[in-house]
Amino acid sequence: MDALPLIAAAAGLGWASGMRLYAVVFFLGVLHHLGIYELPATLQPLAHPVVMPVAGLLFVVEFLADKVPGVDTLWDAVHTFIRIPAGALLAAGAVAGADPGLAVAAGLMGGALAAGTHFTKSGARALINTSPEPLSNWVASFSEDAVSMLGLYAALKYPLLFLILLVLFVVLAIWLVPRIWRGLKHVGAAIGRLLGRSASP
Repeated sequence: MDALPLIAAAAGLGWASGMRLYAVVFFLGVLHHLGIYELPATLQPLAHPVVMPVAGLLFVVEFLADKVPGVDTLWDAVHTFIRIPAGALLAAGAVAGADPGLAVAAGLMGGALAAGTHFTKSGARALINTSPEPLSNWVASFSEDAVSMLGLYAALKYPLLFLILLVLFVVLAIWLVPRIWRGLKHVGAAIGRLLGRSASP
């Protein structure tokens, strides 16, 4: 197999897992069963008749949790320890049949991309949650649903297009993440000052 589809598949799995892990696993199983994309042998367990219902149930739970302000931030915090290693494993699995050394490199890349996506998403959502209205949270959540699945599909079917878009995402994340965390620090400081004033006599 050409290197470009392998790189795009590994990168796409890592990237999308940082945003919607369970949707990724379920979506891959569906694509495999529909004959749209044949999973490599190392990832075919994702289409197993036991794995798919579990992934589907977790996908529904995540879909609902991500629409509730506050709950989404808690969900993201817990999944810091799940999405990143899972993204690394899926990326490695996408190329494991080609070369073990390539699989290790893909795993490192997938984990890094999953981390970048996860921290960009979770930081942005925590900042959005400071707004009292729920509409911005819902718009962000549905946008993430669509972008993660369309991006993964592009990685599997249109690898060059995906890699170009991925470079743009990485540049945007490098620019955006420090600003998100500075915004969160300002919000935390403001809450601390407010609590300090309310606790004073």
